[in-house]
Amino acid sequence: MATISIFVGSVYGGAERLSDDVIELIEQSNHQAKLIITPTLDDVKSASHILVITSTTGQGEIPDNLAPLYSQLNSQFPMLTGKPYGIVAMGDRSYGDTFCGAGRSFDELLRDLQAKPIGHRLEIDACEDFEPWPVTEPWLKLWLTKLPE
Repeated sequence: MATISIFVGSVYGGAERLSDDVIELIEQSNHQAKLIITPTLDDVKSASHILVITSTTGQGEIPDNLAPLYSQLNSQFPMLTGKPYGIVAMGDRSYGDTFCGAGRSFDELLRDLQAKPIGHRLEIDACEDFEPWPVTEPWLKLWLTKLPE
């Protein structure tokens, strides 16, 4: 059984609503979930498994509640060697190159910190998938099977 720390970056509440469904499935899968809305660097360092669920704001920016964490990770650069993580990135493809920019930024930074990606990053396009859960559910089920204990 894994304890998964879920770091949620939300602008209008979509990522938070998605995290409710994610937590329910995690708990049904005999894992534990810890929701973190206002994260600190210590939350990341102490997490055994990381799941970032984030929307993207503006032109590819990280939501305000996750931006300070991203800055701290980037400036202090704590090595997260081998720490398993996953990314659920929400965006709008009509924004072009900045589509899912927040999730892509976190993915790149966590890789630089030597955390271990479990599977691929999930990118959800609001233009195609008005409701993110039907896209997230199969990805999450597979992701959970790949988690190291």
